[in-house]
Amino acid sequence: MSVAKQSETEMNDETTSPTVADDNRSPLETRVIAALRKVFDPEIPVNIYDLGLVYALDIDEEKGAVHVRMTLTAPTCPVAQTFPDTVSRAVWMVEGVENVEVELVWEPPWSMEMMGEAARLQLGLI
Repeated sequence: MSVAKQSETEMNDETTSPTVADDNRSPLETRVIAALRKVFDPEIPVNIYDLGLVYALDIDEEKGAVHVRMTLTAPTCPVAQTFPDTVSRAVWMVEGVENVEVELVWEPPWSMEMMGEAARLQLGLI
């Protein structure tokens, strides 16, 4: 199953993150997202999922394979070389995960508009 982030305007009003509704998620996807929400950006006190740094998840439930397509707040981020490993370790800890690949991308560039409602609330932006 592939899950891509949606824009803020495509969000369901009851959803706290710009992704598909919880009822459409597989159990493995739900656990992976929970793990990603425990990984925090080193410069902004918000988890990487709600911050909008995770652009897409591609999860093969049968094989336990997870591909995370993500970015950082800036290409010059001091943890650019090590942060993908941090994310990978968090996902590896999820029950049912047998293989993890974290792809760091810079396009499209991250912007504050990519943050979910929960992140905006945490940062006092709404």
